[in-house]
Amino acid sequence: MILEDVRRILDCKVIVGKENLNKVVDTACGSDLMSDILSFGKPGSLLLTGLTNPQSVQTADIMDIKAIVYVRGKNPSKEAVTLAKEKGIPLLTTNLLMYDACGKLYLSGLRPSNE
Repeated sequence: MILEDVRRILDCKVIVGKENLNKVVDTACGSDLMSDILSFGKPGSLLLTGLTNPQSVQTADIMDIKAIVYVRGKNPSKEAVTLAKEKGIPLLTTNLLMYDACGKLYLSGLRPSNE
């Protein structure tokens, strides 16, 4: 699935990285605990989170996560946006709850990163 599909399915607004919506993500993981992402995430995944500080972007960079979707209508901090620009990590936001966003992506064929 490409990020443009994710954007459409979750009705996301693109914060950073509109030029990278052709990136492919094969799996997704959702958590507000970055320790869980470090333990159970998979390189090339999509991260869904409500954690809006730079830690989410740093974790994505460490794990080679392709993009971050902020759930519940949250927007990342200025520091997170700046870091994402530097690292080339697209940031999107959706008004959906994490549960709903993950469910929609799963029903659309995106698999969990821990499979």
